[in-house]
Amino acid sequence: MDWRELRRHGDDRGAEFYLSALTYGQHLWQRGLAARALLAVDRALLADVVAGEAVLATWPLPYRALHWIMTHAEAKALVGNPRVHYQHLADRLKGHRAHQQRARCWAAWQLARLANPDWPGDPKHQVLEPNPKEIARQLREHGLPGEIEVWQSALSP
Repeated sequence: MDWRELRRHGDDRGAEFYLSALTYGQHLWQRGLAARALLAVDRALLADVVAGEAVLATWPLPYRALHWIMTHAEAKALVGNPRVHYQHLADRLKGHRAHQQRARCWAAWQLARLANPDWPGDPKHQVLEPNPKEIARQLREHGLPGEIEVWQSALSP
């Protein structure tokens, strides 16, 4: 399995892409590639999966997986700082699903803060960092039904 698993979907970022991204993330993790696994799971998190998709019953949005990777990876295996990664990603998203994707990035950012409180934010990147209440509000407004509960279950595994 390699990057072509994701490319085979073309522009479709729906349920099949979501499952492929999760599977590819697991494949990368098993090979000791924590940073790449985290990026693959990010792709799943940002996929265009709609409420009621059958895949979500078995594989809910991957907040727990992201937190698990960040807490179990060796520091040198992550290559960068996940907190900064999500901070930058949240601030740069564009397009018709940007509000939903931004809310999910801030939710992942909060997980990164909890996974390793020593990861600093980027002081040069001027962005208003939301508190958990604001993140929950954004997920309620732009996320899927039940998404807040999936995220909150990852906050205290």
